[in-house]
Order: sequence, then C-alpha cells, then structure tokens
Amino acid sequence: MSKFEGVLMGMGNPLLDISATVGQDVLDKYGVKLDSAILADKEHMPVYDDLKNNYDPQFIAGGATQNSIRVAQWMLKKKGQAAFMGCVSDDVNGKKLEECATADGVFVHYMKSTSNPTGTCACLIKDGERALIANLAAANDFEPSHLQTEKAKEIIETAKFYYIAGFFLTASFESYLEVAEHANAKGKTLCLNLSAPFLIDFFTDQMTKAMSLANFLFGNESEAAALGAKLGLGSDLKELAIKVSDMLCKKEGLPEPTVVFTQGSKSTIVARGGVVTEYAVEALGEGELVDTNGAGDAFVGGFLSQLVQGKGIAECVNAGHWGARFIIKTSGTQLPKTCDCPDTF
Repeated sequence: MSKFEGVLMGMGNPLLDISATVGQDVLDKYGVKLDSAILADKEHMPVYDDLKNNYDPQFIAGGATQNSIRVAQWMLKKKGQAAFMGCVSDDVNGKKLEECATADGVFVHYMKSTSNPTGTCACLIKDGERALIANLAAANDFEPSHLQTEKAKEIIETAKFYYIAGFFLTASFESYLEVAEHANAKGKTLCLNLSAPFLIDFFTDQMTKAMSLANFLFGNESEAAALGAKLGLGSDLKELAIKVSDMLCKKEGLPEPTVVFTQGSKSTIVARGGVVTEYAVEALGEGELVDTNGAGDAFVGGFLSQLVQGKGIAECVNAGHWGARFIIKTSGTQLPKTCDCPDTF
C-alpha cells in the first residue's frame, strides 16, 4: 500500500446500500417513516431479502461517512486527498466497497471482521424521499486496536481534518475519542454529524461528549429539532444553532466552533462566533429530483472539499449545496469518474 499524503480522514460505518423504490405498504410493513434512519432490529431483518427477491434494487457503496469522504475526494479532483477507515468483512460485499472507494480515489484502510458479514443498508425510496434501515454487522466490530496499525497511525498523523458521522458513536465511541483527542491536541479540525434523531434520543451522553470535542457540527432540521427537544434548548433553529455552537470545543488555537443545519430545499443555517447566517438553496428544476438518499452526506462532502483548502464558510456551503444537488439528481451516492464542479464557489 502506498503512503497517505492527503489532508482529510473519515472514520465510520461502511455499508453496502440496497436501494429500491417501494410503496407505502413496505414502509408500513417494517414500521419506518420517510426521512428517517434506524438500526435494524429483529423485525427488520427480512427487508434485505425482500428487496432482493421482490424488487429490482441497486447495490451502491454507502455508509454516511464513507459517502461524504468519497464526495469530498471526488470534488477535490486529486487522487489520495482523503482517507477512510471502517470495518468490513473479507467477503464479496466488502471487496465491492473497497473497489468502489478506491476507484473514487479514496485511500482505504479497512479493518476486517472475522465474526460478521459486511454491513448493509436497506434504502426504501418513495416519492423521492428515503427511509434507511442499517444492519451494521461487521461495521459494528471496529476496534480501537485498528488505530494502532502502522497505516492507521500514518493516516491520523498526516491528516489535518477529520470527519466522523454520529452513526459511528454506537460502533466504537473509544475510537472517536482517540481521534478527537489527537485532533484537539495537535490543533487540527474535527467535524461531527448528528446523523439521526435516534442517536440524540438514545445515545445522548455519547453525542454531547462527542460534540464537546468537535469544531464543526452538521445536522439536518429533524436532527436539530431532536437535539433542541432532548436538551431543552428550544425549537427555533437559528437560536438553537447559536446555543449548540457554545457546546462545541472552545480550546484556544482551534477553529471557531461552527454549527451547520441544512433544511432540504430551505436555506442552510450556519452559526459561528455568535452570528447566524443563512444561505439560500437553489431550487431544482421540474423532474430533476431522483431521490434524496445521500444528499446530506454529499452536502458535507462538498463542504469539506473547500474547508480542507482553507476556503471561507460561504464557499464551503455553496460547494455543499452543489454536491447535494448533484446527488439528488441520481440514485444514491454514485459518482462519475470525473467531477465537473467549478474550481471556485
């Protein structure tokens, strides 16, 4: 394996997306709602074979953090600028994920589980919206010991920016803390995503601790609302963004604590230095919406592609909007070989 010489590292749950357009009956059958993301329980396990046997699903490389890293790498237009770590099995699906991420130019360093198969995510698409049911499987087997491998040490030491979605906090919170403490100690930038309301509701302590070590926090309007309700911070998203920014890492010498709340087609809210700025989202043309699966991940990927280059917040948000808009017009996070995004935003 070659040497990592990039700037951005992601750590998360690599999953193979099984994506299909379904009716309301399927959503009802598995007890899920659109615009939600949950971990699979016993009653959800038949959904994966259901999609394979009764629909014509697409199999797409996924996992929130890996999606964002792939988009950031793609928009940076220079191979090897982003690295990703997570846990898969040494099976067909694990090989597919590694091939896909590597083909996108990402520097991949997976841990290999011998106990579980590579994780999968059922993506139920209806009217352009999605419901996600994730079976973490091998992704849940990530161990802090992987961070002690020589290649992982090289990646962590070389990177200047780190991105970890909240989903990973249930897999290996200790690994998050290790990377976060390194970033804080070395004056590097750590970015975190709220990822899903259930994480805020049921893993509150881990989430708030993770937030206290992060410099940038991302979330959508439903995740922000869940955070405001759980912590008693109110429901006004602008006021909430300022209050939440006060909960992020304030260590001297680190980036200004920044909260970014997306709202789909409505303006993106950014709180930084006690000031809230709104950034309008360009409307999609008629018929352009394919599905929203991966749109939030793509927004973060676009944002990170500019952040790691030292660009301003406005440029980061504009690049995020560009990335999300691109992904909304395709099915899942599927990327062509070359990126035609502008060099400046």
